[in-house]
Amino acid sequence: MSQPYALFHRENFPLVVIEFTGEKATPENFKVYLRELEENYQDQEKIALVFDARSALELNPIYQGKQAAWMQKKRKLIKTYCQGIAYVVPQPFLRKVLQLIFKMSPNPVPFQVFESLDQGLAWAEEQLAPQE
Repeated sequence: MSQPYALFHRENFPLVVIEFTGEKATPENFKVYLRELEENYQDQEKIALVFDARSALELNPIYQGKQAAWMQKKRKLIKTYCQGIAYVVPQPFLRKVLQLIFKMSPNPVPFQVFESLDQGLAWAEEQLAPQE
């Protein structure tokens, strides 16, 4: 069995941190990753996601395409419950790649890209705050 592509930290739900492990995506571990992503919505509650890519080694275009397709398929679910997505990407090159991906496949909810986890967590928590 392959190592996990990502770990899901839900101890501060509705703030969910998805920590990429640095393992290469495989058909097996990416399928588990997408299933875990969907589990974030099972309670049908408002959530905010922080994708922690500090340990990510690459953005494989094949799997980025699969994630984009998953987001399109689940667009209504994501728009209904997700208040925002923070991407923590310290590597400048990967931030540029991510920006290019979002130009081709826009995010269905507000999002920001950050260099540090603290910045991403703070922004995500703001997205969960009641709107006045």
